[in-house]
Amino acid sequence: MDIIYRSTRGDSKPYTASQAVIKGLCDDGGLFVPDRFPKLGVELDRLPGLSYRETAYEVMKEFLTDYTREELLDCINRAYDGKFDDEEIAPLVKKGDQFFLELFHGRTIAFKDMALSILPHLLTTAMKKNKVDKEVVILTATSGDTGKAALAGFADVPGTRIIVFYPKGGVSRIQELQMVTEKGKNTKVVGVRGNFDDCQTGVKNIFNDEALKEELDKFGYVFSSANSINIGRLIPQVAYYVYAYGRMIKSGEIKAGESIDFVVPTGNFGNILAGYYAKKMGLPVNRLICASNENRVLYDFFRTGCYDRNREFILTSSPSMDILISSNLERLIYLICGSDPKANAGLMESLRRDGKYEISREMAGELKDFCGYYAGEDEVFATIRDLYEKTGYVIDTHTAVAAAADRKHKAEAGDGIKSVIVSTASPYKFTGNVMKAILSNKGADAIKSPEEKDDFELVDELSVLSKVKIPPAVEEIRNAKILHDTVCDVKDMKETVRSSLL
Repeated sequence: MDIIYRSTRGDSKPYTASQAVIKGLCDDGGLFVPDRFPKLGVELDRLPGLSYRETAYEVMKEFLTDYTREELLDCINRAYDGKFDDEEIAPLVKKGDQFFLELFHGRTIAFKDMALSILPHLLTTAMKKNKVDKEVVILTATSGDTGKAALAGFADVPGTRIIVFYPKGGVSRIQELQMVTEKGKNTKVVGVRGNFDDCQTGVKNIFNDEALKEELDKFGYVFSSANSINIGRLIPQVAYYVYAYGRMIKSGEIKAGESIDFVVPTGNFGNILAGYYAKKMGLPVNRLICASNENRVLYDFFRTGCYDRNREFILTSSPSMDILISSNLERLIYLICGSDPKANAGLMESLRRDGKYEISREMAGELKDFCGYYAGEDEVFATIRDLYEKTGYVIDTHTAVAAAADRKHKAEAGDGIKSVIVSTASPYKFTGNVMKAILSNKGADAIKSPEEKDDFELVDELSVLSKVKIPPAVEEIRNAKILHDTVCDVKDMKETVRSSLL
C-alpha cells in the first residue's frame, strides 16, 4: 500500500511522495510527514553486502512508493556516481576508539551532497509523473552548506531555477566563495543582512505568500524547496544511517541486531531526524545523540522540554549549526504529540508568537531515543587538536562538536554501546579554525589571536599536515570569478525573488 504524506499542522489533503517533493512545504505552513513508517525490507545480516546505491534503493523504495523501480534506480545511479571521490560514497573510518561516517566526499565537500545530489532527479521525475509544465523555482535558506550543494545539484537543470539566501558575514569564507562563484545560468545567490534564522523565516514567509504565488503562477512559476523541510531531502538521508550500520557489521565491530548510537552535529534537526526515521524503520539504534554548539537551543530542549529561541545568537566556529529555529524538529514534535496536528500547530504558533513552547511530561517521555550534549569553543578546538595529535586524522569544527559530545555521552552512559559520529564536512571547508586548533596549544586562545593568513595559504598548509589532497571543490574556487554580489535586508527578500523572476 502506498505511503501518503500529510501536513503536520492539519491540512488533511493527501499527497503522494512525488507530489510532496514538488510542493516542498504544505499550504498551511506545516511539513509533510508519512502516514506510517515502513519497515526496512532487507534483513540486517544482508546489509554488509550492499553497496551505497543498493542500500539507498532499499530505503527509498519504502518511502517514495509512487516512484517506479526504474525511476528510483535511475535517480540513484545518476546521483551517486563519479562526482563522489570515494567509491564507497560514505566511508566509515575508525580513528582511535571512535568511528566517523564521512559524508563529505561529494561535489561540495559537505553532507548536504548526500541528499542534494539526488533531489533534482527526484524533482524532475516527479514533475514528469504529475504532468507539471511550469518552471519550478527552488527557494533555499542556508547556514553555509545547503546553499552550494543545492546550487551544484540544480545548476542548469532544465525546468528549474534556484535562489539561495545566506547570512552575509555568517558563513566561512570558503563556504561563501563556493556559492558566489556558481556558474549555473539558472542560479541566483543573495547575501542577507541578518542571521540564518532570518533567512529561513524569510523563505517560509515567501512560501506562504498567496498573492505572490498567484502572481508568479501567471508567469508559469511554482515554488519548491531544497531545504530539509522538503521530504525529498530528508528521505535520502535515512540511507546513510542504514549503510553505516551495515559497515559496522562488515568490519566486525558489531553483530547483526546489536544496537549502536549515532552522534550527530545538529542545527536544523534534519540530519538527526533522518536517523530517527531509520530507527522507526527497524534499524537497531539505541540513542540519537544531538550535539550542539554554543547556540544550545536543542541541548536545552532535550534537557528541559522547553524550546526557547529567546537568547543571544552566537557566531561560532561551526557556522552551519548557528541556528535558533530548528525547522525539522516540528516533524518530531508532531510524532510525540500523538500525530495530533492541532496540538502541534498550537506549539508552532507559540514559537512564532512568543519564541518558545514547552512540551508536556507525556511528550517528553517519548524523547527517550534522544539525548543532548553541547561543546563550547574551547572544547571544539581541543577536540580537533587532540585527535590530530593522537591519530593524525583531521576533522572539521562541526564534526568536532559531535566528537566532543561522543566523549561526554560515553563517560555519562557507561554502557559500552558503540557509537558512530556523523562527520558532516571536510576540514577544508573551515580551514582557518581547523589550522588554528591544530597549531595551538591553548585551545580557545586561538580564537582570540587569529593568524594573519589568507584562507588558501592555510588550505595549502593543511594539505601538508593532514597528508590529504586538496579537494577539487576548494581548488576550483581559489581564483574563480565572483558572479553573485547581491545583498539585501531581510524585509527585501520577497521583492528580490519577485524582481529576479519577473
